[in-house]
Amino acid sequence: MTLRSSIEIYDLEMRSSRVIWQTEALVESPHFTPDGQILIFNSDGLIYRLPIGGEPERIDTGFATRCNNDHGLSPDGRTLIITDKSEGRAALYTLPFEGGVPVRITDNFGAYYHGWSPDGARITYTAFRQRDVFAILTNRPHGRDEQVVIEGGGLNDGPDYSADGQWIWFNSDRSGHMQLWRARSDGSDLQRMSHSDHCDWFPHPSPDGQHVLFLSYDASVGRDHPRDKTVWLRLMSSDGGTPETLFELFGGQGTMNVPNWTPDGKRFAFVRYFKPTE
Repeated sequence: MTLRSSIEIYDLEMRSSRVIWQTEALVESPHFTPDGQILIFNSDGLIYRLPIGGEPERIDTGFATRCNNDHGLSPDGRTLIITDKSEGRAALYTLPFEGGVPVRITDNFGAYYHGWSPDGARITYTAFRQRDVFAILTNRPHGRDEQVVIEGGGLNDGPDYSADGQWIWFNSDRSGHMQLWRARSDGSDLQRMSHSDHCDWFPHPSPDGQHVLFLSYDASVGRDHPRDKTVWLRLMSSDGGTPETLFELFGGQGTMNVPNWTPDGKRFAFVRYFKPTE
């Protein structure tokens, strides 16, 4: 087997990771069920559940067979949200975690899911609404209440809620290159949170409110977030400050696009990729 993807779990206390499952296929964006016993990921347009210590099982997503790496579960674990392009352009859909017929919840196309508020009341996502403008929006989990909270100033992407639901963290190149920012859940009180020479992406606040995990590229990648690059997974305090680099890996797009912490905030899941020559 030519190894392509390795799903792993990193333990903050031990400062080490363990392999959960490996495959020659391309898999992306693992995240936990609320009990921390199952991982959800996507591969080749489909969504899978992976019991820790078990083998993957496909989740029936009906007609939606062009799912990408922007997917997640509701805080109660009952509802799966996916980003799918089966109707032509990316849109958000919900369906039961057990599988079923997807229901589109975004009226407009060009939307990419990224986070669910801790109380389950709202979701946040990136939307492409006009040429070269990516905004941060929120909505009810069943749609019909789309609100723009961040728009303009650059490419805005990767939003995720803080543990108390009061903040939305995201990445933006409004400072000249991609850095981490946060704003109140209504878009007010915008604050820059990283000040590095890297391009910082996909901030994920921990459920215990202590940390923010994110992925950093070399500055040469510009405003994109490509796959198969040397990247660094880094950790900062939820209040900001100098981040700690946890480790370097071959990864990028697909490594941790969506919230990936265990419910207790002590571990997180990610995908490590391997070069074809290895």
